[in-house]
Amino acid sequence: MPWTTPPLKDVRRLVRDYVLAQVGGVALVPNSVLRIMSDAMAGLTHLTLLYLDWLAKQLMPDTAEQEWLDRHGQIWLVNADGSKGRKAATYAQGQVQFTGGTGIVIPIGALMTGGNGVQYQTITAGEIGADGFGSATAVSLTAGRVGNLPDGDVMSLSQTVPGIDTAILFGDMAGGFDTETDDQLRERILFRIQNPPMGGDLADYVAWATAVPGVTRAWAACEIGPGTMTVRFLMDDTYPDNHGLPQPADVDTVSDYIDSKRPVTVKDCFVMAPILSFYDITISSLTNDDPTVRARIEQSITDMEFKRSKPGQTMYRSWVDEAISQAVGEETHELDFETTVMPAPAYMPTLGTVLYA
Repeated sequence: MPWTTPPLKDVRRLVRDYVLAQVGGVALVPNSVLRIMSDAMAGLTHLTLLYLDWLAKQLMPDTAEQEWLDRHGQIWLVNADGSKGRKAATYAQGQVQFTGGTGIVIPIGALMTGGNGVQYQTITAGEIGADGFGSATAVSLTAGRVGNLPDGDVMSLSQTVPGIDTAILFGDMAGGFDTETDDQLRERILFRIQNPPMGGDLADYVAWATAVPGVTRAWAACEIGPGTMTVRFLMDDTYPDNHGLPQPADVDTVSDYIDSKRPVTVKDCFVMAPILSFYDITISSLTNDDPTVRARIEQSITDMEFKRSKPGQTMYRSWVDEAISQAVGEETHELDFETTVMPAPAYMPTLGTVLYA
């Protein structure tokens, strides 16, 4: 039968009853030495029971708190960079183009500030050519996706370098990923426990893909045929404004890591992003129809997709209807949407336009 930690008053009663049974008494006199000692023992016992109750939750990864969850991760998980457990935040890196006088050396350690307020530092030296341009590799001094910048972002020199006039990002400043969250780490640990390594089955490819920093979801399937493997993945936290679709450099990183782990007997392994298949819905007769409720409805559908949607997955009308009903503030509605079947295994259902009538 399941264990329930008794409250302090019950523990106190049990201790008093035990003491009375041992001394052969009828009742403990209030404020007597025996009663005070009994209650003190009950308090210590209850504290021990509470600790054991808490400890029992830490021993299971699905209920463990952060410190213990990290310990489970270090036992079960090995990441793409060789670290164990939680995927740490990484630093964005990219090429910076400088303008200035011919022959001027771009030193290692030159400090710049991007439009996002983050500081960057050159990690390679460069030289201004005869055309007045030179480049060097720079890295963010702040870990996480906050250090990512788009191509062409103007960098201001934090320290004056004689002979250098301007600094502009040449290509994206990319590769900055946030620290893995508790929920993401917990999900990977449970997936590893439930799917032990099998020398290259579908679950192994998913585990390898999600071991790469920034990857939040991955799927593996034999889409093309026997002897081949197709891995599709998303980076929801890194590219939230683009439905989590990875960039070509991210695809190369995941592909290279999987190639280093997969069996040589696999003829071809294709790594890529899912193809988004947008579906539109119309909601009518919505009670409490206001911008807040609408936003909650759309967020609820997005949350449902995060749990259920995957490449080749049919998007059922009942799933969408249920997600709308779970939004706080929604009471009744009518949904105009038909169950949508994906045209091919590579396509992934994604919410498109929501119309309110």
